[in-house]
Amino acid sequence: MDETILLAHGSGSRLSHELIEKNFLPPLANPLLAKLDDSAVFNFSGRLAFTTDSYVVNPIFFPGGDIGKLAVCGTINDLAMSGATPLYLSLSFIIEEGLTLGELNRIVASINAAAEESDVKIITGDTKVVNRGSADKLFINTSGIGIIPKGIDISGANARVGDRIILSGTIGDHGIAVMSQREGLKFSVSVQSDCAPLNKLVSQMLETSSRIHCLRDPTRGGLATTLNEFARQSEVGIVIEEEQIPVHDSVRAACELLGFDPLYVANEGKLVAVVACDDAEKVLAKMKQNHYGYNASIIGKVTDEHKGRVIMKTRMGASRIVDMLSGELLPRIC
Repeated sequence: MDETILLAHGSGSRLSHELIEKNFLPPLANPLLAKLDDSAVFNFSGRLAFTTDSYVVNPIFFPGGDIGKLAVCGTINDLAMSGATPLYLSLSFIIEEGLTLGELNRIVASINAAAEESDVKIITGDTKVVNRGSADKLFINTSGIGIIPKGIDISGANARVGDRIILSGTIGDHGIAVMSQREGLKFSVSVQSDCAPLNKLVSQMLETSSRIHCLRDPTRGGLATTLNEFARQSEVGIVIEEEQIPVHDSVRAACELLGFDPLYVANEGKLVAVVACDDAEKVLAKMKQNHYGYNASIIGKVTDEHKGRVIMKTRMGASRIVDMLSGELLPRIC
């Protein structure tokens, strides 16, 4: 049987040191982390972006990912949505007594794979162990830091009338993947989480155009909530075309079964960009060359009408208001 995490692993004793030296350091090794000081020390210059987040997804393993991959990708994406190049991350683990070392090693390997893909280093962290029944196996807290290139000014308050709205791919994949695993739902076609690091996609977009005004990854609350945030922050109206919003057939079917609207279901590997009209097509073409953007589509535009609201033109030719999510659609999704 797999060895399990004991309360003593969080006591600062020999077991704590063995856990760090055997289970964390080898896969995540880099010179800054290897020092094992109480803080990482490094040189930095330029405009900085800093973010922090916590991950409590249940279950910790789901189709297409796990809590480790989710934590790294989510933090990287938060930095990338400000136009920053992510460089360094911290990871703090709150581990429930009884988690197997096999499960922990699998998660750390996933963290390492996501960090390597993104050219990001894990440079500091912490481990705490809590009593059985206190943490649903594992919670992870992250912080990330990156540098913003000169001339980049991206904010949810920067949308301008005439801008186009670009969505990088299908919506709802992550939320339905986690829900199906949690509830034991089976579909004819497996639904996989879209959990992915988007920093290199964003970098390619910024190389193509300096007139990307807003970026955001539509996580909790989904696409609808993100668009409403843009509309309210920028004091503009947004019109989207239902026909242009890509949704996998399996996700659409699952949403119909569960009574969900895909517009409100969480994503973890998609972005929404608000781009100047004249640059939208060339940004879209560049996105389609990246495997995280090959399903990208221009789904709407920014208007000076109905300020602060999002309107969707449906497949039937009607129009409806797309409001911000009210309440919690899918709890513990990230």
